[in-house]
Amino acid sequence: MSLFEYAGGAPAFQALAAALHERCLADPVLNHPFSHPGQHPQHVERLGWYLAEVFGGPPAYSQAAGTHFGMLDLHARQGADDDLGERFVRCFVLACDDAGLPADPAFRAALRDYMTWAAADVMQYSPPGSQVPADVRMPRWTWEGAVDRTRRR
Repeated sequence: MSLFEYAGGAPAFQALAAALHERCLADPVLNHPFSHPGQHPQHVERLGWYLAEVFGGPPAYSQAAGTHFGMLDLHARQGADDDLGERFVRCFVLACDDAGLPADPAFRAALRDYMTWAAADVMQYSPPGSQVPADVRMPRWTWEGAVDRTRRR
């Protein structure tokens, strides 16, 4: 069973995205990137699609919203605070509770491990002038971790 299925499918990841967004808006450092006026009107829904796809769900994000490269490039070159990634992971872990995701320790560890990796992935392109490689692929995460973190198109 995939992490997507175990979580409760698309509704669970939409609830997680909404809870994560709320947590980030309440954080004094994360508030700015999550409340800027140019944010896509479907940001929360797209975040849910993205997370669902990563954890074994359908490719809704890739088909309707873009690529992993596009997501990374959108967040690149922001000169983010050094602790932004850690703050985001903390908000994510708490949002899992807020969204009512299963509390199974192995499930939660897999989610946390992904988000720790993902935050580091985003943060590596934060310095001004950073370039995201055009051939990065959408990550896939299972109970055992990344399917292949180095995989390119």
